[in-house]
Amino acid sequence: MLIVDDEELYRKALERILTRVGHNVITARDATEALVAVAEHSIDLVLSDIQMPGINGLELVRQIREIAPDLPCIVITGYGSAEQSVEALRAGAFWYLEKPFDQGHLDVVRRLVEQAIEVGRLKSENRMLQRQLQSRYQFENIVGSSPALHSVLDVVAKVAETDSTVLITGESGTGKELIARAIHYNSPRATRMLVTVNCGAIPEELLESELFGHVKGAFTNAIRHREGRFTVADGGTIFLDEIGDMSPNLQVKLLRVLQDRTFEPVGSSKTVSVDVRVLAATNQDLEQAIRERRFREDLYYRLNVIPIEVPPLRNRRDDIPLLIHHFLEVANADKQRQVSGFSAEAMELLCSHNWPGNVRELENLVERLVVLCVEGEVQIHDLPPQITKPTAPTVPVPQLPPGGLSFRGVVDDFESNLILQALEQTHWNKNQAARLLGLNRTTLLEKIKKKGLEEKEPEESDDV
Repeated sequence: MLIVDDEELYRKALERILTRVGHNVITARDATEALVAVAEHSIDLVLSDIQMPGINGLELVRQIREIAPDLPCIVITGYGSAEQSVEALRAGAFWYLEKPFDQGHLDVVRRLVEQAIEVGRLKSENRMLQRQLQSRYQFENIVGSSPALHSVLDVVAKVAETDSTVLITGESGTGKELIARAIHYNSPRATRMLVTVNCGAIPEELLESELFGHVKGAFTNAIRHREGRFTVADGGTIFLDEIGDMSPNLQVKLLRVLQDRTFEPVGSSKTVSVDVRVLAATNQDLEQAIRERRFREDLYYRLNVIPIEVPPLRNRRDDIPLLIHHFLEVANADKQRQVSGFSAEAMELLCSHNWPGNVRELENLVERLVVLCVEGEVQIHDLPPQITKPTAPTVPVPQLPPGGLSFRGVVDDFESNLILQALEQTHWNKNQAARLLGLNRTTLLEKIKKKGLEEKEPEESDDV
C-alpha cells in the first residue's frame, strides 16, 4: 500500500493506523515519488492527498490509471468540497476521504481500504482470466492441420473481426462451441461477456425468461426482477446452441431481436435495447426443419448470414493423431498419469475408426485410457471393443425389378461406389481406405486400376 501526502503528520498517522491492522505500507511526499514507487513495487492500493505541490492528487490518479488500470486509488481532501470529490471519481478514484480523521473516522478508513483492495484484486483477476481465455481460443490452439479444418478457420478469421450473425452447423461433438468461442475471443468484443445458452437443455416455458428476463410477479415464483441472457451479454456476444430445438413461439421473438436488437422481458411492456452479436449452432438440418414447418424460414435467413459447417472427424482423419497427442498431454497433467503414447497398431485402429461421436468421443476415450493405463504405452488390448471389433454396418439390398437386371453390372457399380466412398473419406489415402474396406492394400490397388478410378481434380472457374 502507498500513502502519498506532503504533510508528514497525516502521512505518518495513516501509516501507523494501517500498519497496525496488518498492511505493508510505504510512503511518498509527492506525486513524483509516488510514480517511482508504483513502478518499482507491487502495490495494491494508493491513498493520496489532493492538494500537493507540483502534480496534484487528481493528476496523479489519472497517471496511475494509465500505467496500472486495476490499481485502486483513494483521494484525501482537506476541504470537503463536493465538486472536488466528484472530480476525483471522474478521474478514476475508487472513493474519497475528508480530513481531519477523528477516532470515529478510523473505522471508516479501515473498511474503505479493505473494500478498495478487494475490488482491485477482483479486477486484476478478471483481466487475467480474460487474457487466458483469449490465449486459449487463439486459432493456433485449435488442434488440426487437415485442409477441411483449415478452410473452416479461414472463414472464422474473416468473420471474427465483424459483427455479422453466424450459424455454425455440424454433427454433435465436432466442436461447434469451440468455433463460437474462437470467433468471440478474436473479435473486438473479446473483453466483454460471451454468454452461452443451450436452447435444447432448458424447458420451453423457462427459456423465454432465461433469454429475455422477467419482472417481479410475471408468473408464479417470479418473486424478484431478473435480467435475461441478452441483457447480460449487452456489449458482448450471445451463443445460442442447439437453436433448432427452439419452439416456434420463441422463434418469433428471437427474429425481432435479430432485426432491431430489442425485446420485452416477460411480464413487462417496457422495450429493452441491447448491443449484442448473435452466434448460433445446431446439429439439425434446418432446411429440412423448414420443409417440415418446425423452423421459421425468415429466422433461418436471419441466422444464416455467415454459415460455417464444422466437418465430422471421419472427414479429417489426418487430425486424429494430433488430437490424440493433445488430449493425452491434457489428461496426463489433469489425472497425474504418465502414459507415454500409443503403439503403432493402436494408433492405426484409432485412425481408421469412424468416430460417430466425433472429437468429443475421441477426447473421452483418451481420458479413459489414461486413467486405466496409468503409465507406459497404450496397446491394442487396452482399446474398447467398438474400436478393435467394429460392428459391420447394415448394407441395403437392392430390389430385383420385374424385367430383371445385369447382375455383374449391379455388383460392379456397388463395389465401385464403396471404394470411392472409402477413398473420399480418407482423402485418397489408399492404406486407410483399404482398412475401411477390410481389404489388403494390393487388392484395393488392383481394383482401382481395373475400374479406372481416378481422383477428381477441382474444377477450374472461368469467373474473374
